Amino acid sequence: MTQPAPDQKAPLRKAIAFCCDDRYRPFALFAAAQLVTLHPDRDFDICLCDATAPTIPDTLRHLGLRSVALNPGDTFAGFALDDRRSESAYYRLLLPRLLGLEYDRILYLDADVFIQDGDFSHLLDVPLINPVAAVRDNPQWRTPNRMPKEFRTAGLPNAPYFNSGVLLIDVPLWQKQQVEERAIAYGAACNGRLRRHDQTLLNIVLHRNWTEMSPVWNWQYSKAARLHEAVVGANVVHFIGPQKPWNAPQHALPARFAAAMTCFLREHFPERMIDRTFTHMPVDNRIMVGMLLRHLVNGRKMTRYLSRFPSRYSVIPTA
Repeated sequence: MTQPAPDQKAPLRKAIAFCCDDRYRPFALFAAAQLVTLHPDRDFDICLCDATAPTIPDTLRHLGLRSVALNPGDTFAGFALDDRRSESAYYRLLLPRLLGLEYDRILYLDADVFIQDGDFSHLLDVPLINPVAAVRDNPQWRTPNRMPKEFRTAGLPNAPYFNSGVLLIDVPLWQKQQVEERAIAYGAACNGRLRRHDQTLLNIVLHRNWTEMSPVWNWQYSKAARLHEAVVGANVVHFIGPQKPWNAPQHALPARFAAAMTCFLREHFPERMIDRTFTHMPVDNRIMVGMLLRHLVNGRKMTRYLSRFPSRYSVIPTA
């Protein structure tokens, strides 16, 4: 076997990628910085992707990130969008084709995540027999047999349904099964009617053909799961819905998330500063009381769901 020269590094065959436009780029860079802190000697690349190569501020050059132009052209013209999503929501579908010559595994992350812990190199190496590993969408944590509306509309039988905010992609399997081509064809045929955008596309074309990961890799932060996260300790907190650390009303989210982002934004994106006074939520607050009641009601269901994963790196094929 040919070995690299002593002054050369062997090419990395795995990467973590963010796809976002200017609106979300500061927050993707914040998550990327968290990854670098967790893995100072990482054996994977971290890619920041957009239609054209994103600009990385000089103050963040030390992170060693890759800036990637995806050049989607009119691939997603006419696909469903909303006030919170631009065409970049679909760019994750392009990653295996455009980066496939360099990487065998790609972990896609949404920009609205907060990374707390975890061995991401280990995660990138877990065995897969399906093109994608992901975490169930939050409603199926407590009611695993809940029927997604997309499956009913498409005439598909009930099955596990995943959230597309964190996707571990096996590039050769993705390409062999033509996931990108099938997803884009389905999206074009829907004429702008996609209930959950890229998530709908992927769940339709990967129906019963994906691998389930522990929710610690995509803890979808909601009132019904917030206190459980404090006990479990998620590796990746994902702020689903319109409320994010940078725009949520006071006490809607724990202050620690916005406080950490504020320090980052102050140094690297002062024009995007979070304008908020950070105070603790009163224990008798109406939001807190409501969460406590939800967690009491759902406690057994959550325990049953979490017990399916003996470790944080356990995976369960749905096929």
